[in-house]
Amino acid sequence: MSKLLTVFGATGNQGGSVIKAVLADPVLSKTFKIRGITRDTSKPSAQALAAKGVEVVAADMSSKESIAPAVDGAHTVFLSTNFWESMSADVEVGQGKAVADASKAAGVKHLIFSSLIHVKEASKGRLTHVTHFDGKADIEKYIRDSGIPSTFVLPGFFMSNLFSSFTKNDDGSFTYALPIDGDKGQLPIFDPVADTGKFVKAAIKQFPSTDGKQIHAATEYITPKRLMSEFSEVIGKPANFVQVPGDTYKSFLPPAIAEELYENMLLLEDPGYYAGADLKPSLALLDENDKPTTWKGFVEANKDKWLK
Repeated sequence: MSKLLTVFGATGNQGGSVIKAVLADPVLSKTFKIRGITRDTSKPSAQALAAKGVEVVAADMSSKESIAPAVDGAHTVFLSTNFWESMSADVEVGQGKAVADASKAAGVKHLIFSSLIHVKEASKGRLTHVTHFDGKADIEKYIRDSGIPSTFVLPGFFMSNLFSSFTKNDDGSFTYALPIDGDKGQLPIFDPVADTGKFVKAAIKQFPSTDGKQIHAATEYITPKRLMSEFSEVIGKPANFVQVPGDTYKSFLPPAIAEELYENMLLLEDPGYYAGADLKPSLALLDENDKPTTWKGFVEANKDKWLK
């Protein structure tokens, strides 16, 4: 009899990647039936999942009443939360705790949470505004304290965010401006759409040895200068990194998120996105054929999005 895997955010980047990876895996596709959770089951992306045999269920993570049926009977749950949807740490942490509580009550055997480090703690109080990291770390602590068998997959720096981060100049060249040293900052690059599922598969396949573990989901660390050098090589256009003052960087951002994103960039330099964690142990967990996306490969596959 198949086990049930509940995936929250089924139509999002991370949840969608998990579903795709499990359906394509010859072992897991036979082991698990998938229940995909979304707020709107009528949208085309949800209907496309249903056509693939996924049980698509409507639920709102802010509603405890709708979460219980979503995890009822589930052996494994994958949970990702979205700070940017509400821009509220209280809302995000409340959602994560509600799913954890419901999962524990339902007897879930394995809860996999998309987490991040606690920046305020890792920076010894220097960086206090990276709320979208700290909230997830608070959820992780709550899950650990609850006693549910759990694994924490920490997604790296989304390569897709760079579509809107580079400036295309009038002469066709590109510029990437950050308030950090281009040789010292380290971006753990990651393609959430292609690769979240690969790391979550590892968490599932190697459970219970992954119980209580953090998996750092990234291809490699890369400096901003190297990022732009490789980008130029693939795109065929000049591309440069420029270090700018913090106030200049913040002036190009909406005031509500300027300090948050500024400190998020400072994190890349010190103490580091993963506070210095080595990526090799996490990469070693992946199936042999599940190589994560390289930066050059990502640029090659998405040239048109920068050159349009």
